Amino acid sequence: MLNDAQKQHYDDHGFVAPIDIFTNAEITAIRAEIEAAEKKWHDELAGAGRNNAHYVLPVLDAITHDSRILDAVECLIGRDILVCGTTLFIKPPHTDGYVSWHQDARYIGLEPHNWVTVWLAIDDVDEQNGCMRMVSGSHKAPLQDHIDTFGEDNILTRGQTVPDIKIEDSVPVIMKAGQLSLHHPRIVHGSGPNHSDKRRMGFAIQSYIGADVDQVIGKIWVQHARGDDTYHYHQHAGRPIKAMQADDLAFRHQANECLSDIFYAGADRKGKF
Repeated sequence: MLNDAQKQHYDDHGFVAPIDIFTNAEITAIRAEIEAAEKKWHDELAGAGRNNAHYVLPVLDAITHDSRILDAVECLIGRDILVCGTTLFIKPPHTDGYVSWHQDARYIGLEPHNWVTVWLAIDDVDEQNGCMRMVSGSHKAPLQDHIDTFGEDNILTRGQTVPDIKIEDSVPVIMKAGQLSLHHPRIVHGSGPNHSDKRRMGFAIQSYIGADVDQVIGKIWVQHARGDDTYHYHQHAGRPIKAMQADDLAFRHQANECLSDIFYAGADRKGKF
């Protein structure tokens, strides 16, 4: 559970990190299992295949339902918790891929904002390899206008960007592998390229939502995580038993197509993710 100081930091700044979750042995085993899956099923975990990979990989599904993570989430959004999506964020060494300044709530269509994004460090993350950076306190203001850039190296779907944000106005979220960050739907955040000699991988649960949160743009599926789904806004998805089963892959494809429609709603074209 989050302590009072951590909850206050989240309220004041819009994020809290680092939070110790997995031991070194646990995160090492998790990383090895993900890397083995990448090697065996490369095409299914590349590009857009990194979206909703928890539907096809039990190791990622287990993370999303880990009671230690859910305990922290419950402190922020209450006991009725649903999982509505995940993304593997992978930055190879010495590459220019980055995530532009944005607010999750601006384009994801989840209302009200009783939800939180969890970001698990699979590898150590720091400023050199492109850790997240948060604009502290920006969650207290209304949603800001974004500009679609479709930048070549921008990892976001449409390169959506809040203009005129300076890096010196942000706080780096430095974490060890196995640690967690939690951030508010409206906080402005982003991350830089990986200029280090090693790959940087993170697993984002986008997001844990309260049962009172509806999808106002399109259609999503959710998994039950804790408590009760008293509002019944969404269809529920199952959990994978084995990796990369045909039925799970077909469902993940369907879910990702609907997710793409949400992310690109109102855009004049679609990007690579």
